[in-house]
Amino acid sequence: MKRILVLASAVVLSLVASGVSQAQDNPFVGTWKLNVAKSKFTGMQAPKSETRTIVMQGDVETVTYEGTAADGSPISYSFKSNLDGKDSAISGTQPLGSDTVAAKRIDANTVTSTSKKAGKTVFTTKTVVSKDGKVSTQTTKGTNGDGVPISITTVWDKQ
Repeated sequence: MKRILVLASAVVLSLVASGVSQAQDNPFVGTWKLNVAKSKFTGMQAPKSETRTIVMQGDVETVTYEGTAADGSPISYSFKSNLDGKDSAISGTQPLGSDTVAAKRIDANTVTSTSKKAGKTVFTTKTVVSKDGKVSTQTTKGTNGDGVPISITTVWDKQ
C-alpha cells in the first residue's frame, strides 16, 4: 500500500513539475501590467490601468484583461486560443469592439493576432516578449469597432 502511495505521489509531482516547466518555457505566461507612460495611443484614449494575465493549460492559452478605461468604466474581457490562427470568441467587452480573435505563435517570443467584428477584420496585433522576458510590447493597427483608425503601441511589464 505504501508503494502505491509513493508511486502515486511521484506521478502527481512529476505532472505538476511538467506543467510548471511548460509555463516557465513560455515567456508569455504570467501577469503583465500596462505601462501607460511608455505606451502610445492614436485613435483612442489610454486606459487608466490594465492588467493582462496569461495562463496555459495544456495547449490552450487563456488571456484575460482587467482594468479601468479612460472614462472610469471597467475593462474586463478574455479569450482562449490554441495559437493555431483559428477564430476564438471573446467573452466580455473588448474596448475596440472585436468579438473574435485568431492568434498564432510565430516564434518563442512573438504572437500575431487578427481581431474581427461580425467576421470582418478590424485590427491586427503583434505581441513580442523581450529576450529577458521582463517586457512585452504590443503593436496594434486597424480600426476600432466603429471604424475609427487606430494605431496603438502598448508596453507591458511582467509582474
